[in-house]
Amino acid sequence: MTDQQVEPPEGVEGAVEDERIAAFWQAARGHVGFGKLDAIVGGTPEDVVPPPSWSYGDDAEAEDLLARVLDGRKTATALAVAELEQVGLELPRVGDLSIVVDGEGTPRALLRTTEVEVVPFDQVGAEHAAAEAEDDGTLESWRTQHEESWRRVLGEAFSPSLDVMLERFELIYPTSGPTPAVD
Repeated sequence: MTDQQVEPPEGVEGAVEDERIAAFWQAARGHVGFGKLDAIVGGTPEDVVPPPSWSYGDDAEAEDLLARVLDGRKTATALAVAELEQVGLELPRVGDLSIVVDGEGTPRALLRTTEVEVVPFDQVGAEHAAAEAEDDGTLESWRTQHEESWRRVLGEAFSPSLDVMLERFELIYPTSGPTPAVD
């Protein structure tokens, strides 16, 4: 045996991540009312195909944000609409599901969007800032933190009238207690 590290074949890392997402979805889907019999009697693609997955990033702050989602303190997020447009994503819709992964790509939470609103940056309220549970939870710190971030990403496109997508969500899985029976 040698100390030389062998790189995995092309595509294997993505396949491992896909397997982790699929296994997580299999465990979590009962919490949204998708039953085990779907595999036998047929289900819709929404029942079988895992929802999109994403992360807050891969640093310590991202792990902290995920921990706040898992313990129930963080129930909202915000993105500049221009950021979504840059990467070709649409606004989320009420009822959308998503899987949040940690910095290593391990699925950790299933979320359901409960509210979506687009407002100018300077119209974001204290209630939303508190629901994001970042920094000290105040509107002042929310504005400072997000303005700095969006100026870095958007440069001159940032202004107080910048459209911001405010999303509220609920943690569907994991939860305490058994998966509800749906079959």
